[in-house]
Amino acid sequence: MKICRITHSEINGPRYAVIEGSNVYPFSTSSFPLTKSRPESTGWSLNEVNLLAPVEPSKIVCVGRNYREHAAELGNKMPDEPLLFLKAPSAIIASGDRIELPSQSQQVEHEGELGVVIGKRARNITEDEDPLSYVFGYACVNDVTARDLQRKDVQFTRGKSFDTFCPVGPWIVDDFDPTNATVITRVNGEVKQQGNTRDMAFSVAYLIRYIAAIMTLYPGDLIATGTPAGVSKLKNGDTVEVEVSNIGTLRNPVYEARSQH
Repeated sequence: MKICRITHSEINGPRYAVIEGSNVYPFSTSSFPLTKSRPESTGWSLNEVNLLAPVEPSKIVCVGRNYREHAAELGNKMPDEPLLFLKAPSAIIASGDRIELPSQSQQVEHEGELGVVIGKRARNITEDEDPLSYVFGYACVNDVTARDLQRKDVQFTRGKSFDTFCPVGPWIVDDFDPTNATVITRVNGEVKQQGNTRDMAFSVAYLIRYIAAIMTLYPGDLIATGTPAGVSKLKNGDTVEVEVSNIGTLRNPVYEARSQH
């Protein structure tokens, strides 16, 4: 099933919806957790609604250096345990929204990733439980990064958390195998990154169990699972696409940030 978040003139405020073919049918709720049964409601064509980012997480938990070749290209050694950092939820934008290049950075780069959306509260998952049973679904994520600021600050908060630095979407897919999916990033149609989730140092299941032993994961929370090698600098006028097989393509134009007053 494909789950999106929409606005439409005939509904009051944002609403989650299910995509069936070229049509969308709204749920009665605007927030997680969702029931996955379609409500009795009129549907619309997909091109009649405005697609929003499909998540409103309490937190975004990101995983650094989860692909060996990406760690190597940045001159970093692989960690013995997952390298976690947080990205501000205010960085989230939808497919089609602008990524803004802030004046504070001269090296903003794309990082195409598989995103994991949590479906139910997870804390201290026992060994006999399947961590994937806590997943609502999966989406494409672009962990946009001000690389020069990341290196300058050592820790990641500023370089990862500018407004617009977390495109997510275009929707959530619940029937998906996270152990064998291709992740491709293109800039202006040119392939820059191409990897497969089977090459992750730490699998999605391992990451969920590991993170839930540190912090409580709530419905709607987002995990960005790491990026393959091939990151490159974005410039004004670029279009960046993150495609994950069996999910779809997240597409965003890139512009210089508007002047701040």
